[in-house]
Amino acid sequence: MDISSILGSLVSSDSISGISSAAGVSEKEAKSVLSSALPGLLSGALAQSEGADTVSGFAGALAQHSADDTSDLKGFLSGVDLKDGAKIVGHLLGSKESDTVAAASAASGASEAGTRGVLSAAAPLLMSLLGQETQAQQSQNSGLNVTGIIGSLLGNVDTSSLLLGLLGGGNQSAAQPQAASGVQSLDSNQKPSGGFLSNLFGKLFGGKK
Repeated sequence: MDISSILGSLVSSDSISGISSAAGVSEKEAKSVLSSALPGLLSGALAQSEGADTVSGFAGALAQHSADDTSDLKGFLSGVDLKDGAKIVGHLLGSKESDTVAAASAASGASEAGTRGVLSAAAPLLMSLLGQETQAQQSQNSGLNVTGIIGSLLGNVDTSSLLLGLLGGGNQSAAQPQAASGVQSLDSNQKPSGGFLSNLFGKLFGGKK
């Protein structure tokens, strides 16, 4: 599992539905809050894994949450502990919590209470997914530590762009596998080159007069 898979689970239709129900906001608002605030939560997780004073507690929290069953995302979120989630959000965002909540609320149109609800519902799922990946990597290589694992997942990753792609709708999502396999995709504002057209017509009409 990589960070795109983890984010894909967090913003899947089942997750959005469960998070919006738990927080009492619309699915559109939940998506917008997550798009705005998840990068901050992930940066907080990375900082927790790298801090000499925080890594031990963070590793323990990941180990605890790794035991959660997230195979049924709706089921998991229907019983999510919002109080525990609020504590996680506080740890991950620290002094930036109020500013992050205010910014996500303004961007989404949700109330600040609703925004906090979304983050409190999403945070335990985030910790569960990160914990499961940490446990999986450590079981494969006992020499790996939490700092290295979380760093490899979250370091130098543009999570905002990843989220934009994951939340951008069917056309954008469908284009991702092609881009990953090295096939160049064209957006609506990019004109195909002459070589592209020549090759296309050559394949379609090659040999015909």
